[in-house]
Parts: sequence; C-alpha cells; structure tokens
Amino acid sequence: MRKIFIVSSVVVTMLLVLWAWFWWPALFGFLLIAPIISMGVHDMVQKKQSIKRNFPVLGRLRYVFEDMRPKIQQYFVESDTDGAPINRNDRSVIYQRAKKQVDTTPFGTQLNVYAEGYEWMSHSIVPLDFHKMEHSPRVVVGNKDCKQPYSASVLNISAMSFGSLSSNAVQALNAGAKIGGFAHNTGEGGISHHHTNNGGDLIWQIGTGYFGARDEGGNFSPDGFRKNALRPEVKMIELKLSQGAKPGHGGILPAKKNTPEVAAIRLVKAGTTVFSPPFHSAFKTPREMILFINQLRELSDGKPVGFKLCIGRKSEFISVCKAMVELDIYPDFITVDGGEGGTGAAPPEFSNFVGMPLLEGLAFVDNMLKGFNIRNHIKIIASGKILSGFHMIRAVALGADMCNSARAMMMAIGCIQALECNKNTCPTGVATQDPELAAGLDIDDKKVRVANFHKYTIESFVELLAAAGLDSPRKLNRHQISRRIFMNEIKTLEEIYPSIPVGSMLDCSVPDPYKKSCESASADQF
Repeated sequence: MRKIFIVSSVVVTMLLVLWAWFWWPALFGFLLIAPIISMGVHDMVQKKQSIKRNFPVLGRLRYVFEDMRPKIQQYFVESDTDGAPINRNDRSVIYQRAKKQVDTTPFGTQLNVYAEGYEWMSHSIVPLDFHKMEHSPRVVVGNKDCKQPYSASVLNISAMSFGSLSSNAVQALNAGAKIGGFAHNTGEGGISHHHTNNGGDLIWQIGTGYFGARDEGGNFSPDGFRKNALRPEVKMIELKLSQGAKPGHGGILPAKKNTPEVAAIRLVKAGTTVFSPPFHSAFKTPREMILFINQLRELSDGKPVGFKLCIGRKSEFISVCKAMVELDIYPDFITVDGGEGGTGAAPPEFSNFVGMPLLEGLAFVDNMLKGFNIRNHIKIIASGKILSGFHMIRAVALGADMCNSARAMMMAIGCIQALECNKNTCPTGVATQDPELAAGLDIDDKKVRVANFHKYTIESFVELLAAAGLDSPRKLNRHQISRRIFMNEIKTLEEIYPSIPVGSMLDCSVPDPYKKSCESASADQF
C-alpha cells in the first residue's frame, strides 16, 4: 500500500498540474489532495502505529471504527437484554422514569425465566393496597454516640466526585436531591461550591487522600476536617476504605480533569494525574480505625459517621467487628460496595477481578454484625449497581437498610453509557471537565429528572413491598427472593447465603464457614 500511495500521489499531482496548464482553476484541486497527501506522508514517516505506516490514510479508518465500535454496538447490535455494564432494558427504565414517560412493558418479559441466575420475588395472595402505603420511607441513621441523627431516604446518590463529574452534573444532582428530599454523596474529591449552591443534603466522603481535610503534606487535618464537617449541608460523614470498582487501588483523577478549580478544592497541583493512596495514613489497626471514626464524630459535633468498603479478606472485617465490641464504639452506618460498582477510571484487572460482589458482601456484613450482636447499632447501605425497585428489594432482603445509586443517577441527568468517563470527552457533559461539553447539560432540566427517577423508583420499591404483603421494608428477608441455580433447581437467598444466629460470633458456636477467619482476626491488626 505504501508504493500504491506514492505512485497514486505522484500521478494525481501530475494530472492536476497538466490540467491546470490548460485550465488554471484546476489548481484548486490541490486544496483537496494536498491535505490527503500530507496525511499519507505523515503516516509513512511516523513509527508508533504500524497499520498507518503500512496503509497510509486508509489505515486511519481502523482507529475511527475502533472509536465508533461501542456506539455501533449499543445502537445497532446489542439486544434489549444485552449491554454492559448496564443493559438497554435497565437504561430505558431509568430514562423513562427520569422523563416521566411510560415505563410499563408490553407483551411480557424479555428475560429468560428458565436461565441460570434468574431471580424473582415471592408475592402474596393477599397483597396490600399500594395507595395506603408510605410512599417515601425513611431510615434514621445514628446510634448511641450520635448527637445529630439523620433521617435518610431509602435511596440516595452514591459517591461521585466533582472532578470526575462536571460542575453542571454535580449541581443537577444536588438540586435534584433538594427537590426529592434525599442525600447526595460528595465522593472523595471534597466539597465544592457546586455541592452547596442548591441546598441538597450532603454525605461528605473522606478518602485516603483526605481531600478537604488535609494538610500540605497530604495528612489528615483535624482543623480542616472540622471546618467542612460543621457545614449545615453535611448530614453524614463517610470514611472510604475501598471502592468496589477498584478495591485496594485508590482513586484516579486523570490530569485532563484536574483543572485549577478542582485542584484548589483538593489541595493538589493542577494539571497532574492525582492518585489517592490505596491505604489510610491516619490509622494502621482496626482498633485505631474505630477510634478515628469516633474522633470524626466528635469533631463533627456528633453527626453520623460511618465507613464504606468492598469486602475482601473476611478476617479483616471480623477484626473491625472485634474492635467495635472491645471498645464499645460503633460507626453509625457501613456502606457495602460490590465488585460490580462503577468508576470513572480503573485498571481492568481491578475492575474485573478484585472485590467481593455486592450480594455476597451484603450477606456477609449483615451476618457478622448479627453474629457479634451489634447490628442494632449500625445501619447498612448497599451500593453497587442499584438501578430499580427490585434491586432495592433484593438488597434490603439481604440485610441493607437503604441503598445508594451512582450510574442510574448519572443516566437520569443524561449519561448514555458512551464509556468515555476516563477521557474527558463525555458527549453528554456528565463526566468531563471540558466547559464546552459541560455546558450542554442544562441544570434546570436535569435536576427535575433526578428527582423524578428517585420518586418513581422508590414508588416501585414500595409497590413491590405491597405485592409481597409487607407494610415495611424491615419485614423483608432472604426467604422472599428466589434464584434459579440450574434448570430444575431453585434456591432462596436464605439457602444460598444462610443467616447465622445472633451473638454466635461471640462464643464457641462460631459457624463453620467463619471459624478460620474468626480465629485469625484481631482487633490489633488487619
């Protein structure tokens, strides 16, 4: 192809010159072919891309199609039940509820109900009247050491930082939270004025970088923390230990997204890729971690403080539980993230192969808190691909008190799953710091969509409760959700994730699956 390109370029150039000899306007043809020849010459000279070097100009189509592939796949190839990480059926429901459009399904389910992994909820012959149910259930977060308990919605916005999201996206989410009366988790990137302009309730997340609560050396600053923790918008504080999409790795803010404004909030250098450390420097042992959580609660004048993690080694979580019992100090909540959780940027090995999935993590955490007889002190929040009322039902059945959602909230403000979150080229202005792209996201329109999605998803959750004959989410349990294991074998979640007796982790009756982990667990080391 290199020889063909060279010969073709020479022949076309000579023909144009000859033509221009007889008719001078033919010289304008060079305006067309000169850029093409220049591209071809550049392709042959450069050494980084073999295809372009061997196939000048035409080789560029490979990279064009490579970039277009996700869009072609999404719009022309995948079926309604395909698509990753979120299929078209789920995306459609989110968009429809956000826009207050018809969200009913015609002609029956498209799911294969006989496929391995299919799940369903057991309904009642005597369901309750949905219209007489509480349509906006709340959960009070705060234990014996909390002086400012917070009445939270059962569905809130999960952690997404300003920097990862655009200013318009953050404002739309927060304004939607204000309209709907639910909470907005800041993510570990700190509190910006975009979080506070609209008056929505905040869950302030503190990560390993201590953004918004750090000194110049990147260490935790009690004074800096207290200044932000006492803001009236901050209702709860979440200490992030790990994130489901990249547990043990730490956060990543690409340099393109690290604008001077973002850098000023995080107290880092603008234009650099910011890596949050994979571990905390403020504590080293489970005992120190629980004491640190207590310190955060005292510095915030008694606001609810909890921690977020994706379950890894079971013994380490058991060590934390032992520290709680020995100190008689408990976080007000624990957010359980799953390995299927979302992220703006993560190495594929971490995103695909590290971290316990949400359902297993929820069941384990609920079991351990009951086993150590401390469940009454702590609320559990499920975070990891919560997209619908059924996902909420399933999470609560496994032990959650409430749920957080990130990607569904992003879709409510316009995300189309373009898979460009890590490139600063998000076409909908959601996950970018490009001001021109962000300007396409209209705050006044999208904030209403966030509130709509929240409202109708919770109504779906409550309607499912009514169908099951339950008047409270607290009455859900693992027996009420079934899963097809094989073609002719069905098990309830209780059979798949067996509950353990209350207090059983405190004496010699530790259930067999947890004995080895319990024996190696210590409050003095992870």
